Amino acid sequence: MSARPAVEAERRVRDEAGACGGAAPAENRKGQDRSSNAGQATQAGAGAGTEAVLPEPRARERAVSARPAVEAERRVRDEAGAREGAAPAENGKGRDWGTAPREASATPLLDVQNLSVRFRMRGSREIAAVTDATFRLHRGECLALIGESGCGKSVLASALLGLLPGNARTAGQAHLGGLDLLAADERTLARTVRGRRVGLVPQSPAAHLTPVRTVRSQLRETLRELTGRRQGEEAAAERAAFPADHLDRHPHQLSGGLAQRAATALALVGDAPLLLADEPTTGLDRELVDRTADELRHHVDRGHALLMITHDLAAAERIADRVAVMYAGRIVELADAAAFFGDPGPRHPYARGLLDALPERAFTPIPGMPPELGDLPDGCAFAARCPRAADTCATVPPLTDGVACHHPRNPGNPRSARA
Repeated sequence: MSARPAVEAERRVRDEAGACGGAAPAENRKGQDRSSNAGQATQAGAGAGTEAVLPEPRARERAVSARPAVEAERRVRDEAGAREGAAPAENGKGRDWGTAPREASATPLLDVQNLSVRFRMRGSREIAAVTDATFRLHRGECLALIGESGCGKSVLASALLGLLPGNARTAGQAHLGGLDLLAADERTLARTVRGRRVGLVPQSPAAHLTPVRTVRSQLRETLRELTGRRQGEEAAAERAAFPADHLDRHPHQLSGGLAQRAATALALVGDAPLLLADEPTTGLDRELVDRTADELRHHVDRGHALLMITHDLAAAERIADRVAVMYAGRIVELADAAAFFGDPGPRHPYARGLLDALPERAFTPIPGMPPELGDLPDGCAFAARCPRAADTCATVPPLTDGVACHHPRNPGNPRSARA
């Protein structure tokens, strides 16, 4: 019996996605078993609108005091940093922008350097889904990856798991311990990485649940394969707030929110050191969003690492330690979460626009549309929408001190703060 309950459904979705890009079915691509998330590339190539889940006005207020353990952990990090000559991180001040809270004292669990993904389409057309993504993720840390739909967030996660279609090409490095995930073969990824070292909460849970088996059956098999236990389905379901009286139902009998919770329960079973959560709160009401976010935070506080891809900025604020903002395939800002959502706030104009679009803030949308990833401009991809664009924006700005912008907002400059 297969160790991965969703493998049959995943393969069907991958084949359909691969066919859109001219790729052969999975059974004809030896060692190229890739992602059901490839549809992200099609969406990216077609261009996408500005989408951000707008939280309830009071959601952000509830998030302020939601993580007492995080504040305690920050104090410990500050004390450790002080012993090494680093300034405390209170309110994000005194910490280098974009650096991991534990970077000075611990080896990162995940070290991503210059990760790029290109999709080769018919007619020699190429889609630059991800370009030179660089970040580190430590144990006990949550990094929230945010940005508009189609910017490459899900493609990045798929690349880390080797779940890209056959027409994808990757470059760069992504080290998980001593293993480069981008260079690992399918056998290694399937037998030692997925579910065991890296868990995945998928963006499309229905495609990852085996349609002919009940949720209980899939949880039971996953428990047996990853932990050796033959019981515990109810406890596993409870971690994701999945109701026990629905365990004997099939995926087609579940609502979108219940399917999401079932997929989350399966992802948490193995207690993998690294968890990739791709839109884990999709389809949930606010109470369940908070509960799911808190369970993911609890997973982090037990010493695991979490890369959370989300449009829900309230959920990101609730549990993230750091924030990475992605635009047109590039990471344009890396910041401490407290500084990003509070004072002094984002430094990149696009990141500030995302927050200003929230109803409890300025409720002002970002003008214009993001560029197509298959037809990116030569310089800064945000320049056409940026009120601060200048001639220097004709070149691509490098990620420097946590921000990729020729005219970043300077927290210490009052004039810049008003811009």
